Parts: sequence; structure tokens; C-alpha cells
Amino acid sequence: MSKSNDNLSLPQAEVTLPEQIATELRRDILNGKFAPGATLKERDNALETGVSRTPMREAIRILANEGLVQLRPARSPIVAQPTFKQISDNIVVLTTLELLSADLACQTATDEQIQDIEDAQNKFAAEADLVERVEAFELDMQVHLAITRASNNDVLIDAHRSMLERMWRARFLSARRADSRANVMKQHGQIIDDLKRRDADAVRKSLSAHLELLAVNVRGYFEAEKTDQNAPS
Repeated sequence: MSKSNDNLSLPQAEVTLPEQIATELRRDILNGKFAPGATLKERDNALETGVSRTPMREAIRILANEGLVQLRPARSPIVAQPTFKQISDNIVVLTTLELLSADLACQTATDEQIQDIEDAQNKFAAEADLVERVEAFELDMQVHLAITRASNNDVLIDAHRSMLERMWRARFLSARRADSRANVMKQHGQIIDDLKRRDADAVRKSLSAHLELLAVNVRGYFEAEKTDQNAPS
């Protein structure tokens, strides 16, 4: 069992075995080992992972709460297949939460919290080319989580974390379709510069431009998938 995960920024000492298993399964889903619609057999996955069925069952429930897995009565769970409409609706809410977070961060964030955001970005920039794609994506998301924590609004932080978990696969697919990592780095840098100046209007503009790529790339993914399905075999 890998111990390198941040589990959405939880300190390692607080990460339970089911959460560690959930992280590995989440990565397997994002990397395509388990495609949408694939069955997740609790016993088989427990044997493969080398754990008992109880923490495996709890891990699958964690992913079900995130929307990555769909539980079925008296049947094995499957990897979720959200529709474009469902994902689009989630994107609208997630974007609203992140923009509100940045606005509040301009008002309430401490200098240390702004530094935490920059530190998360520096870690992403330094390690992104040295780790697997899904791990680089997780580093990217740490920047967004740090911005939300800087809002100092616990309700907003919890809502954003929940929504981000539901959007985990969609954001990963978006990141895979992005034109270049250099563009993401540049946009993150601009967002951080605006936050340092506590310029709410500027950070809303720079963050909006960054988040617009999410909707564009997710639409592109679904259109490409539809084209592949309609292609002659």
C-alpha cells in the first residue's frame, strides 16, 4: 500500500487504512485501470491489495460518496458513469465555490496562508514532471485546496472539498486535455500574484480564466468519446 498520498491534504498520521485504499483505487480509476461501468469486486480487490474485506468495503464507500463509484443493492459496485449534464451542473457549483473562496481569501487570509498557496504551487512546479500524471494532478489540486482554506470559512471549505471530490475524475480528464502544463503554471502564478495584492477583482478574473478550461476540456472529452463510439468498428 502506497503511503505517498496526501488524501486531499490530510496529514499522513490522520490517514486511515480505508482512506489509503481509497486513494489507490481512485488513482486506478483515474488512470483507466477501472473504466466507467467496470465492476469493482470487493473480495477480488481486497485479495489483490492484501487487505481484509472490511477496509476495502469502507474504501469503496468513500469513493461512492465522492461520486466515483456507484453502489448497487445485492450486486458489486461499479465505476460511475456521470452524464455530461451532471458534470456540467457540478462545474457551475464548483466554479462558484472557488471564486467565492478566492474573494474571501483576499479579505481574510493571513500572510502565512498566502504563503501556503505559493508553497503548494512551488511543490507542483518542482515535482510535476518527476511523478506520474495522476500524482501531478493531485499536486495541482493542492493549490486549489490551499486557496479555499485561505477563505477561513469552514462551511465553504467543507462544501468545496465535497464538490472537488465529486469532480475528481472530471478535473483529471480536463488536466489531461490541457494544452500545456506551462499554461497552468502561468495561470496559477497570476492567481497567486493577485492574491498577494489582495486584489479581489483581478483574482476573480484570473481564476475565472483558469476554471473556464475545465468546462471546455470536459466538453471536448465527451465529444471525443461520442465520436469514438459512433466510429465504424
